[in-house]
Amino acid sequence: MSSHESRPTIEIPGTTSHSIAPRAGGHGHEGALRYLRAGTGAPLVLLHTVRTQAEHFRHLIPLVAEHYTVYALDLPGMGHSEIVPGASYDEPAMRAGVRRLLTGLDLHDVTLAGESMGAVLALTTAADLPERVRRVVAVNSYDFRGGIARSGLLARVVVSGVLAPGLGPLIAGVEPRSALGRILRGGLGDRSALREDYVDELLRVGGRPGYPSVARAVYQALPTLIAARSRYPEVKAPVHLVYGEHDWSRPSDRAANQRLLPDAAFTQVPRAGHFLALERPDVLADLLNAVA
Repeated sequence: MSSHESRPTIEIPGTTSHSIAPRAGGHGHEGALRYLRAGTGAPLVLLHTVRTQAEHFRHLIPLVAEHYTVYALDLPGMGHSEIVPGASYDEPAMRAGVRRLLTGLDLHDVTLAGESMGAVLALTTAADLPERVRRVVAVNSYDFRGGIARSGLLARVVVSGVLAPGLGPLIAGVEPRSALGRILRGGLGDRSALREDYVDELLRVGGRPGYPSVARAVYQALPTLIAARSRYPEVKAPVHLVYGEHDWSRPSDRAANQRLLPDAAFTQVPRAGHFLALERPDVLADLLNAVA
């Protein structure tokens, strides 16, 4: 079974799974992209975080599917999208995957909602495709130095190890369940919001052939997410910046984005952390449904 034909273990009621083939005559390192679809209405595209996948929105999708046609994308090489040897995982390459979804399905009047890395991609894709994007909801944008290393000591050790010359590829292929759980819980205000079956699914994806190379490449490319902030002032669509009170970003990071996007709405969710889609999907659903 090829990598893009793998199947998740988590089922989200009302969703169907689809894929987008590489473009004819396109980039040689372009793979098939998998996405989930649900609901009816104007399109809502959901973009996940570092080291996760479309199932990250398992609790949000049912809450918004009566108002939107939801498309939850597995970013290139991640989740159950195809892994292509030699592919790039920098911000422009991942953004190209989002563009393929919008243009390949010919989506218009799109609400782009992304969390963490997905928030950056939502903003930069909106800058690229102003004629297709209606609004952007950027949740805990991952565009500051340190990133996941701010989750705690274990995260700093793991990320440093993955990035290290020589041993980095080996370390990237070793992902104990306890370590992944601790790192992810470090991004939650309510640590009980991390479900064990979701950890199981992430570990299963992490065992796909070639995935350790993808994980290492993504970490190596994180500085390109910081560089992508220069595109934020180009966004023409209305923007809503959303942060968990205990997100890894600092108040200075949030204020910097408010300066780049002075007309953006701003919401801070009390007692919440980095993974709002896991612990407060109700807040995100209320925000999205209010403007559907």
